[in-house]
Amino acid sequence: MPILVQRTVQSSLGKECMKLTISPYVRDKIANKTPPVSETEILQCFANRDYCDLIDNRAEHRTNPITRWFIAQTDFGRKLKIAYMPFEDAVVIKSAYDAKLELQQMYYRVSRPL
Repeated sequence: MPILVQRTVQSSLGKECMKLTISPYVRDKIANKTPPVSETEILQCFANRDYCDLIDNRAEHRTNPITRWFIAQTDFGRKLKIAYMPFEDAVVIKSAYDAKLELQQMYYRVSRPL
């Protein structure tokens, strides 16, 4: 069963308060990254977004609802890629990791400021 944590974050869905859901599998996956990614850093990235989400339309990553992703900085300047699925009552985190320079360059070229 997913772990539900209610936090106040800005949302592209127009809500100010939503449930952030991180499954035990994803929680373990991001905790074992080098360096690890914390839930707090994910929340900071949602709050610090300044560019629009992009949609992951690769066949192996297609989901319902569509997976969205963005790159944003934590409060300490770490740039993370956050992949998530927006639901009406929650945001389900699929992945979070350090954004490589090539990915950052592509994201800022393709996305647009909020």
